[in-house]
Amino acid sequence: MTSQFISRIKKIADGLFQHRVMRALHGMLSDAGGMVAVEFALLIPVMLTMYFGTLETTNAMTAARRVTNVAQTAGDLTAQVTTVTNADMNDIFAASTAILTPFPTNALNITVSSVVANASNASNTKVSWSKAYGGGSPRSTNSSVTLPTGLTTPGSSVVMVEVTYNYTSPIAWFITGPIAMHEVAYLKPRRSTEVTYTP
Repeated sequence: MTSQFISRIKKIADGLFQHRVMRALHGMLSDAGGMVAVEFALLIPVMLTMYFGTLETTNAMTAARRVTNVAQTAGDLTAQVTTVTNADMNDIFAASTAILTPFPTNALNITVSSVVANASNASNTKVSWSKAYGGGSPRSTNSSVTLPTGLTTPGSSVVMVEVTYNYTSPIAWFITGPIAMHEVAYLKPRRSTEVTYTP
C-alpha cells in the first residue's frame, strides 16, 4: 500500500514537473517576438549605415571614373582635328559632359588648352590657346605650364585637359559634404604637330 502510494506521488510530481517545464518553454517562446524586435531595433541603424554607406561610396567612385572619362574624351576629340573653332569646342564640351550623366553637370569645370614646347627647349612650354566650360577660367595665352618630364620634344605640343568636379551625394547619409574631384589628361595631336584655334 505504501509503495503504491509513493509511486503515485512520484507520477504526480513528474507530471507537475513536466507541466512546469512546458509552461516555461512556452513562456520563453512567446517572449522571443519581443527579443527579435529589440535585436532588430538595435541592428537597423547599423544595417542602414552599411547599406547607404556602400551605395554612396559606389556612386562617388562611379562619378570619379566618369570625371576621368570626361577629361580623356575632351582631349581625344580635340587631338583628332588640326584646328578648332568656338562651335567645335562647344560640341566637344557637349559630348564630354554627357558622359557624366546621370550626375549633375552644374559643378563641372573643363579647361582645354594647347600647350606648345619651345623649338629649342622642350621644357619651355607655353599655352597657345585655351577654352573653358562651366565656371572655370581658361589659361592665359603664352602663360608657362609645367608638364610631366618627357611629355614633349622641342617644337611639339600636347592637348591638356583639366577637369574639376564637386561631387555631392544625392542621399547625404554617409557622405555629407561635397568631394572635390580633379583630373588632368594629356594627349598629343594625331594629325598635326599642333591643334590650332580659329575664333
